[in-house]
Formats: sequence, C-alpha cells, structure tokens
Amino acid sequence: MVNKDLKKGEKGAWLSIGTYIFLASIKLLVGYTAGSSALSADGLNNLTDVVGSVAVLIGIKIAQKPADENHKYGHSRAETIASLLAGIIIFTVGLQVIISSVQLFFNPILTKPNILAAFIGLFSAVVMFFVYRFNKKLSKQIGSKALYSAAQDNRADALVSLGTVVGITGAYFGIVWLDPVTAAIVGIIICLTAWGILKDTVYELTDGFEANELEKIEETISKTPGVEFVKDIKGRLSGNQPLIDATIFVDPSLTINESHEITEEIEKRLLSLHNIKQAHIHIEPF
Repeated sequence: MVNKDLKKGEKGAWLSIGTYIFLASIKLLVGYTAGSSALSADGLNNLTDVVGSVAVLIGIKIAQKPADENHKYGHSRAETIASLLAGIIIFTVGLQVIISSVQLFFNPILTKPNILAAFIGLFSAVVMFFVYRFNKKLSKQIGSKALYSAAQDNRADALVSLGTVVGITGAYFGIVWLDPVTAAIVGIIICLTAWGILKDTVYELTDGFEANELEKIEETISKTPGVEFVKDIKGRLSGNQPLIDATIFVDPSLTINESHEITEEIEKRLLSLHNIKQAHIHIEPF
C-alpha cells in the first residue's frame, strides 16, 4: 500500500535543494573573496547537501510507486536507501573539511577575513533554521524518514553556520587560529550528522525493530477477542511502513470463516492503534 502523502514530501526536498544552491553560491563566493576558510567549508557542506537532498527527492518519488511483480512489498525502502546514500556523501565531505582545516591550522593564512563573511553566516543560520522547522513538521505529517533525516541535516547546517560566525568574528579580531579550528568543528558536526543518519538506515536495512513497540503490538493482538495466545511476533520496516508477522493460537473448534474474522479484527486494530497497514497473521489450533 502506497502512502499518498509522500507526494507532499517532495515540496520539502525541493525547498532544501533550492535553499542549499542559493546559500552555497553565496558562501563560496564570499568565503573566497573575504578570505574565510570557515565560510568556504560551510559553503562546501551546503553544496554537497544538494546531492543528498536530490537523493532524498528521488527516494521519495520511487517510494510512491505501487507494488509490482518484482516488489511485492512495494518500493518504500527506496527512502531508506536514499537516506543511506545521503549519509555516505555527507560523511565523506565532513572528513574532507576536517583534513583541510588541519592543514590550514599548521599553515595559516595571516590575512584576516572580511566581517561580511560573518553576516553571511548569520543569515544562512536563520534561513536554515526555518527550512529545518518546515521539513521536520512535514516529515512527521507524512511519516517520511528520509525527509526527517533531511530536516536533521538542515538543523545541523544551521548550527554549523552559527559556529562559522564565531570563527570568522574571532579571526577578524586577530585570533588567526580560530577560523581553521571552527572549520574543523564544522567538519566534525557534519560527520556526526552523517553518523546519525547512517546508524538509523543500517538499523532499518538489517530489519531492526523497537522491542518496546513490538510488545505494544503483541498486547493489542493478544487482547483481540478469539485470540488464545500469541506464539510468535516479528516486525520490520519498509521505509515508513511497518510490516508485522505473527502466529496466534485460536480455539480449534472454530470454522475457517470464524478464524478469518479474528485475523480481520486484528488487522483493523493494528491499523487504528498502530497505523500498521500490512500484517500477516498465521493461525494455529490452541
């Protein structure tokens, strides 16, 4: 079953792409002309975020496709793969920024940056904060993990830009080492953001599922009239869609139709209480 609300998620991805292109262009230009390595590093981060946001957009588009002959469970995991690719790209850039900032620390540029670079960083932080709020709210409305990951990246970028402002301001007042140190901190934040995204996506791709949530689902099934005992229950995620497999025991004297009615009631409860749209219930005699 395809989540039609995912179509709305494209707006958030396009907003991120447009904003990143705009801010990256300004930061790289001003960073070069104003002599600020921190602002240039921030601009490089935004430039690669464009690639990550495009991956999220593609993932959301593919995830909307219905199930077909080769994808019986649908294409929801395209979102997860998009998040994984975005995380890898972001982590790679973070390492590059850290390496270049360390080199700059031991071979500093003695010219101080133009204070204009600080104002550009502050402007960027404000813009990215609003993009983060928009994407976070939208991701929760439509249940998109890929867009939520993009929102976390938006928030990290806002914090990175604030750090950039601090570094540039310090360098402007003669603290030469502060600019490359801030650039290194920028790189570390980028890597930490990427690590958070990668950890969540790998967890999902290896069929991880929260034990506490599974216990709640098992309780819902066990309290369904006609269910004598829940023998086994498993859960996994396919994008934003949880998939549940459960084996239940029922009265062996029940007819096939009566047993089937129990499974239908379970599916209704799982949908209304846990928003689970796909569940496979296996029946055994108690």
